[in-house]
Amino acid sequence: MDDVVDRAQRLFDSYDEELRRELPADAEIFDAHVHLGNDIDGMSGTYDDLLGIADRYGISRYFMFCMDEPDRHPAFRIPNDRTLEYAGRSQGRFIPFVRLDLSEDPVEEAVRCLDLGARGIKLHPRAQGFLLNDERLAPIFELAAERRAPILIHGGRGLPPIADNLARLVEANPEAQLIIAHGGIADLAALAERFAGKAGVFFDTSVWSPVDLLDLYRQVSAEQILFASDYPYGQQPASLLIALRTAKVAGLDDDDLRNMLGRSAARIADGEPPIEPTAPRGSDTFSQPMIFARIHQYLSMATPLLWTRQPDTIGVLGLALNATDHRNGNVPEELDRIKELLVTARDMWRAAPEVEDEQERRRLSRMTFRLIHLADIWAVTAGV
Repeated sequence: MDDVVDRAQRLFDSYDEELRRELPADAEIFDAHVHLGNDIDGMSGTYDDLLGIADRYGISRYFMFCMDEPDRHPAFRIPNDRTLEYAGRSQGRFIPFVRLDLSEDPVEEAVRCLDLGARGIKLHPRAQGFLLNDERLAPIFELAAERRAPILIHGGRGLPPIADNLARLVEANPEAQLIIAHGGIADLAALAERFAGKAGVFFDTSVWSPVDLLDLYRQVSAEQILFASDYPYGQQPASLLIALRTAKVAGLDDDDLRNMLGRSAARIADGEPPIEPTAPRGSDTFSQPMIFARIHQYLSMATPLLWTRQPDTIGVLGLALNATDHRNGNVPEELDRIKELLVTARDMWRAAPEVEDEQERRRLSRMTFRLIHLADIWAVTAGV
């Protein structure tokens, strides 16, 4: 097992070098979506780890908030206090957002934390079990507009359509800036119809599928897109690479990339007006060599198995691996790169069930997913 872990780490290190080649010169990196704490799902994000990531990847600042913590009752008060403490320790690098539960004094908790130095508000309708037509949201958006505190709201899996109700809240509070997390994939077409070209409404890049980001770029202005990792769920260097490589496929130039990577989030943090949105980039169609499409399909099937920590009884990883042996005029280097990642992922996936320690098995499962995620990013963006 030590051998395969060492191989995986060397691969991650090599993609750090790839990332440096992908970044435009003099780009500030500002991660607009990270968590610190311990989630009830078992995920954990630590201050020292996140600070180390900032130093390693040159990340200047974070929008940071707590997770769905075991001690979240009442009103996320104790986790929010930890968020404020982390922010104070970071000397301005971690910008705190207050997380709210609509059923437990949300306005009072928001005011308390904003008065103590919180700079934004985090809402999670799936985790906290509310819909976007909930009347308790109106005073929160009013407070956000009054205090110039951006709202970051979950827009990923596990939601019904959210665009219409969210648009009504924004229209009623035009001074409230909004960040829709996870690319708004829960309701992307309707969200784009409502908000594309609207200054002050942003979408973050914290998704796992490169195809989702390609769809986002074609529908939403580059000036409305913020780089985000969703740490600890998203990890580097994949979080940066998926945003950069899909953006290049969509036709964003270096200035667009600088806005996405840091400038736009920095303007939010510094209280400056947003950059005026331009027309979206990208194409309504996506074309790729069939072999890379097959690899992407199989890796998409592998992802939920890893998330639910199941063995690959279907054999999807083997199908993806076998596909990398097919050349047929494609660039061998890209297939070889994908194959190297998948061989290591296969070996780790096979060995993990034999590990007795539960925490170590979790860690190995996460590493396996990171390898497969990198392979999938390359499969979708081959040729960039």
